[in-house]
Amino acid sequence: MDPFAFLDATAQADLVRRKEVTPVELVDAAIARIERVNPRLNAVVTPMYDLARRAALEQSATPSSLAGPFRGVPFLLKDLGAEYAGVGFTEGSAFLAGHYVSAEDSELVVRLKRAGLIVLGKTNTPEFGILPTTEPRLFGPARNPWDKGRTTGGSSGGSAAAVAAGFVPMAHANDGGGSIRIPASCCGLFGLKPTRARNPLGPHYGDLFSGLVAEHAVTRSVRDSAALLDATSGPDAGDPYWAPPPARPFREEPGADPGRLRIAFTTRAASGVPIHADCVAAVQATARLCAELGHDVVEDAPAVDGELFGQAFITLWSSGCAWTIDDWARRTGRSPAPEEFEPLTWMLAEMGRANGAAAYLLALQDLQRVARDVARFFARHDCWLTPTVAEPPLPLGSFDGTPEDPILGLRRSAAFVPFTPIANVTGQPAMSVPLSWNAEGLPVGVHFVGRFGDEATLFRLAAQLEQARPWAQRRPPLSG
Repeated sequence: MDPFAFLDATAQADLVRRKEVTPVELVDAAIARIERVNPRLNAVVTPMYDLARRAALEQSATPSSLAGPFRGVPFLLKDLGAEYAGVGFTEGSAFLAGHYVSAEDSELVVRLKRAGLIVLGKTNTPEFGILPTTEPRLFGPARNPWDKGRTTGGSSGGSAAAVAAGFVPMAHANDGGGSIRIPASCCGLFGLKPTRARNPLGPHYGDLFSGLVAEHAVTRSVRDSAALLDATSGPDAGDPYWAPPPARPFREEPGADPGRLRIAFTTRAASGVPIHADCVAAVQATARLCAELGHDVVEDAPAVDGELFGQAFITLWSSGCAWTIDDWARRTGRSPAPEEFEPLTWMLAEMGRANGAAAYLLALQDLQRVARDVARFFARHDCWLTPTVAEPPLPLGSFDGTPEDPILGLRRSAAFVPFTPIANVTGQPAMSVPLSWNAEGLPVGVHFVGRFGDEATLFRLAAQLEQARPWAQRRPPLSG
């Protein structure tokens, strides 16, 4: 068996540091795992093996004193948001496929490389990250290693499938409505969405969708997520705003005493959509565990007008879709035509173009009011516990529209992910923690939201839960 497949990134970097393995050996082993299993999962869609081996050789010749914290560790980049110089970039869309090659690294990629991570390829994503499933027409569906007939979640589903299957110990992900946390739940991983503007979006963007989008990763362990955030976070030159600096490095938080936290929980969605019994049971079991660990746990939730929230969010989301197409048309010099996009994408963009600037700003005003209401709730509570998603991983095809109803997938999405978008609107850090598996052997994550700027408390709590209910030993049926 491959001895590296299920080591986390911290452990792999430690092997390199102790000279028990070389970056080249780690990279070659990871490539072999991908080549062996990826044909059945379709998680990696753009291999970058030659670039990776070249980087590994360069790292092997670099003095250890100049190495980053993750020297030699294999990594995958989601094919959305973050660009890698000289490599094609699609964002899951036929409009870009074969028509765009990145001219420069995104600032996030600059920092990932500086940390010593070696990018082996790019992962599957839905077109422009719109849906909470990874089934783009361009590449075909990514398949869940726990059950390859099920969704990986989205939009970071390719990254989540790759980490769950042991291709790499962690992979890039980003999140505009739950796209780190949803696939983390569906694939049995830890997924933290950082505070708004914790990680940079430059050089092409200052923010995305008025602050909804955050960059980070899906990981096997809590400590990897914390150490990676140390390596990538902090403002870039010219950023429009940035997150409050942490009191100390994030890597010091896992294992630190979280103290006696005030944790509120709910299994009811503000939108009123039904929640599957497995997801309810996962939250209730986690609430009991938190109480056993000494925390004060009560059933409570912020007062959110679900109808107002949903209408305002879709106004921002559809306007963002229209902007995305217009932005890429301007950057590529190409004229968009409906046949180059999935029907849902084109219809959502048409909705966005019909909104108008005033409607967009009114929606933003409504969502900022929601953010203030939620902030007042966190004056009484340190964390808020909910289901991550409303159902266990759904069968592939569950979000497919029809010619008569191309936006069916959008309505299905609203029923599947009623909880995660709130933290995108407020900008607060939030995480999905893999504490439960149902009777079918499918992972069911639970979701915690923390105070704005307070990833530290989430990392402390997550590590405490990880120790109490370890998940690292779990292996999906399809793995490297």
